[in-house]
Amino acid sequence: MTRQYFGTDGIRGTVGQPPITPDFVLRLAHAVGRVLKKTENRPRVLIGKDTRISGYMLESALESGFNSAGVDVVLLGPLPTPGVAYLTRAQRASLGVVISASHNAYADNGIKFFSAQGTKLSDEWEEAVEAALEEPPVWVDSARLGKARRLNDAAGRYTEFCKSTFAYDLGLHGLKLVVDAAHGAAYQVAPQVFHELGADVSSIGCSPDGLNINKNVGATHPQALIEAVTKQGADYGIALDGDADRLQLVDASGRLFNGDELLYLMVMERIERGEKPEGVVGTLMTNKAIEVALRAKGIEFVRAKVGDRYVLEELDKRGWLLGGEGSGHLLALDRHTTGDGIVSALQVLQACVRSGRTVAQLLDGVTLFPQTLVNVRLAEGQDWSANAELAAETERAEAELGDTGRVLIRASGTEPLLRVMVEARDAAQAEACARRIASTIEGA
Repeated sequence: MTRQYFGTDGIRGTVGQPPITPDFVLRLAHAVGRVLKKTENRPRVLIGKDTRISGYMLESALESGFNSAGVDVVLLGPLPTPGVAYLTRAQRASLGVVISASHNAYADNGIKFFSAQGTKLSDEWEEAVEAALEEPPVWVDSARLGKARRLNDAAGRYTEFCKSTFAYDLGLHGLKLVVDAAHGAAYQVAPQVFHELGADVSSIGCSPDGLNINKNVGATHPQALIEAVTKQGADYGIALDGDADRLQLVDASGRLFNGDELLYLMVMERIERGEKPEGVVGTLMTNKAIEVALRAKGIEFVRAKVGDRYVLEELDKRGWLLGGEGSGHLLALDRHTTGDGIVSALQVLQACVRSGRTVAQLLDGVTLFPQTLVNVRLAEGQDWSANAELAAETERAEAELGDTGRVLIRASGTEPLLRVMVEARDAAQAEACARRIASTIEGA
């Protein structure tokens, strides 16, 4: 079955345009409620959100839709996506719901779901929901309507959970940190977590007004954090995105570390503690230098499709614990069931504190391969996969690169774009190969 509404991470779009309208979201919640009631008599769902102004409207629609199907609702208020995942599991709820468009601007919003175990749900579950959306609603009678209440200490409970993932015999005393929450869901929790573990904390991107989420701050716009860290003489800067499930980190020199580098560091920290991972999962976009470095340590590395849900599926299949992608979605399944920017930052800082070395020192000898990404806009109906010239040029580039680089061509899942990525030890070579390949599409 081809899914009409669900993408790689829930349902997302521009507010006021289908499907992110209050009438559709009400129908969506009703359909989800009916799917839940096939296996539970009285389901209970948790709803959290980020700081977008549209969250109020969508929260109300979800609440009404669930209640109309006989499902109880617990409202969490603004809370990071991984916080909703944690509380869903801790509260023994049937389902967790997050109202967020992650790193997108405020004009967008979305709905994503977590299972009772705090994990992303399967394609089959999403297909069942879409099938239920095609059926006429079945409103329960008044005696069986769902109820709604608010969990007032949701942020406090999640704060304590984050702190529990940091080694009890260590602290962040003596470290000066700048925390950038992207004016998003972690604007209260993130500074508090690092402060309570002993760090000297200042913050930027922690003043949401409903319209400024991800605006020139956060993991997708790290320049503001780089400037704040260097100006304040901080040891590190922690950049989260709007729903706080991804991480970018800045050190005292202003150097930015992405998710690939931080994943490698987390793996090395476990090795130093005598817990050598059997394997690590990255994505098709993970820098080849990380793969080379891990294999040199005797650690198997496999690539999943782009998207943290696919990394998680591969980890579950293999029984491994660590994975992630360069965007900063990092998974440490011995700490949490899903990607968590705050928890990931704590794992990195724990490695520094335990070893007495900086992030740069811990990554000494691991240099990312230069990477060129060219986005080519596709015409409506354009079949790039049948382009013989593209195939031939790709083959020539792969032969030229040999074992010193790689080519990745994939269609965007959200836009009419073809993404051409070339990685090589030499930046000029990566650039030249990517441009040659892209030109075969641009001229088609």
